[in-house]
Amino acid sequence: MLFWRVKPLDQILANAEKKPLKRQLGALQLTLLGIGAIIGTGIFVLTSIAANVAGPGMMVSFIIAAVVCALAALAYAELASMVPVSGSAYTYSYAVLGELVAWIVGWALILEYAVAASAVAVGWSGYMVGLINASGWFTVPPELAAGPFEDKNAGIINLPALFIALVITALLVFGTSKSAKFNAILVAIKVAALTAFVAIALPAAQAPNFEPFLPTGWNGVFMAAATIFFAYVGFDAVSTAAEETTNPQRNMPIGIIGSLAICTIFYLLVAAAAIGSVGAQPGGELAQSKEPLAYVLRELGHPQLGNWIAIAAGLALPSVILMMIYGQTRIFFVMSRDGLLPEVFSKVHPKYHTPHVVTLCTGAFVSLFAALFPVGKLADISNSGTLFAFFVVAASVMVLRRTDPGRKRAFTTPLAFIVCPLAMAGCVFLFFNLSGYTELMFLAWAVIGLLVYFGYSKKRSHLAKQG
Repeated sequence: MLFWRVKPLDQILANAEKKPLKRQLGALQLTLLGIGAIIGTGIFVLTSIAANVAGPGMMVSFIIAAVVCALAALAYAELASMVPVSGSAYTYSYAVLGELVAWIVGWALILEYAVAASAVAVGWSGYMVGLINASGWFTVPPELAAGPFEDKNAGIINLPALFIALVITALLVFGTSKSAKFNAILVAIKVAALTAFVAIALPAAQAPNFEPFLPTGWNGVFMAAATIFFAYVGFDAVSTAAEETTNPQRNMPIGIIGSLAICTIFYLLVAAAAIGSVGAQPGGELAQSKEPLAYVLRELGHPQLGNWIAIAAGLALPSVILMMIYGQTRIFFVMSRDGLLPEVFSKVHPKYHTPHVVTLCTGAFVSLFAALFPVGKLADISNSGTLFAFFVVAASVMVLRRTDPGRKRAFTTPLAFIVCPLAMAGCVFLFFNLSGYTELMFLAWAVIGLLVYFGYSKKRSHLAKQG
């Protein structure tokens, strides 16, 4: 059953040419897309949540999450260079583990991309509402700045989150190239803001602020790693752009590994600067802040710079929403092309050359969830889908090494039979350090996906018609 309806790689590559997307993204644009997808809510917002769970030990949490992502990235890079088509982990598992596993992966990726986009939209809303209220010009009614499912201070609808999700959706409909250029500007803003933060806060670091280093023990470190894993989600979104990439065999690995490496360095520097300058004990002021980086600069006597960091976050977070929605639409596009979703989802706009129907549908889903749910719950649920997808990609590399060893690999995962099992073990470890609520949500989502597959997709699959 595991290898039921395996789709040959040659057939996948041939089908991709029937409805081609325009190849227009190079290595630099891919790296910027990756950075744009990775740096966002995780470092600008979830830093305080990690501090509340692990204290200064969140430095170790960042490293643990980075190592798991790096191992998975090596597997992604090999498969992306071999199968330069849209679809990410869904396409890879279809070619290696069969249609049923591919469907489950594609279904899980909805949690990674669409739900993550909703989470970032909510994070953006928090920054923008804070800035608007602080300006004194206008106060956003609290019932219009929070969804009804918030644990505390629930509202009616998160209107700013709904607004930004719809704006990004419209931008993606108008074209990938325009989106990539817009994204490059936002990436520059984020990198400049984080660089300025490190330059100011790191010199103010003091050793006593790192003590006690593990106030909640290793359990706190592991729980924080599972949560801030969200901070690294996004590098795999680069792989969904394979069909729109020039020379994908060369550029895909550069984009995936390059963006992850750059972001990891930034994260460690930012975490060290924040902890060392003001302290980060659970229950402390940093741990309770909704805008932790701005708070640090204000505490160091730079209130105006703190405000500018907040503004930069408000300007830059939309690039993460952009890449998450972008990745989701490309996965749906390929699933539709395979017959597992309605054919209308793979229609390409005659003028803008984008999958406009699926982009609009995805944008509506993202906007609804952003308007109703809080950021913390959305981030954890997104992590569960991501960890499952990473696990399957690592497994696929090992299986493909056995079943198709002679196929050309522009990039080869080093020590694959050590790296891939470690990546899989890391994913399992982080998954079981998520909350029990999140794990149950993932299982419920998987059951719904199986019902959809056996009720609709199984009979309409193009492979089923061929058989």
